[in-house]
Amino acid sequence: MFPEEKPGFSEEAGLLGRSSMTRQQRILVVEDDAAIRRGIVDALRFEGFHAVEAADGKAGMALALEVDCALVLLDLVLPGKHGLEILQAIRQDRPTLPVIILTALGEEADRVRGLRMGADDYVVKPFSVSELLARVQAVLRRSPQRPTDVLTAAVPGGQIDFSRSEIRFQDGRREDLSEREAELLRYLVVNSGRVISRDELLRSVWRIEPRGLWTRTIDMHIARLREKLGDDASDPKLILTVRGKGYMYGTTENAS
Repeated sequence: MFPEEKPGFSEEAGLLGRSSMTRQQRILVVEDDAAIRRGIVDALRFEGFHAVEAADGKAGMALALEVDCALVLLDLVLPGKHGLEILQAIRQDRPTLPVIILTALGEEADRVRGLRMGADDYVVKPFSVSELLARVQAVLRRSPQRPTDVLTAAVPGGQIDFSRSEIRFQDGRREDLSEREAELLRYLVVNSGRVISRDELLRSVWRIEPRGLWTRTIDMHIARLREKLGDDASDPKLILTVRGKGYMYGTTENAS
């Protein structure tokens, strides 16, 4: 049926350094079931993507953190490392990398945990090729809105260090940022000078569909960020409120 495969990642992965494919064309498939993995890889290649394979959790973790790719298709139940471990590592080291999790019908709890940990979408097995490709295309269409990695940004009297999730001030004060606060602030900084709607923030930072959803969570996070930045809520200079439209980061200086 299928040629015998070596455990771990495929021989193709070893050729990545010589590949001329672009980041937008490369997708990592982490799936231990050889038949499912081969079907996904064949479908992606037929659609013009460059597919990279991993057959266990250990190899999947290594490739997810090292390979320059546009998206990861991640099975949850894997030998070596659970998919949620891999997802957690991706969100810590590569917070902007889109991830679609692949789950079985009986894995609803893990699926919910994966979404809360930052997965962009999920597909339940058994799934059709057309459904999978539609979800891949949808996530890739959204991904340009996500921030590219930014390490630091200057603020009046200090600096944001995204790698440490903290704000350091010249007078020695430090303010720790939660994971969500850091991701929200990073998104605002990378999109400096552009008004960002609440719907976009929900899709790109919280990774949930805002249709029909009313929530104050964005406003609460903005209020906490202003407090930690020392940005006067009554007359903010950094995180600006654009009435009826959303929020805008007010300075473009020294993002790196």
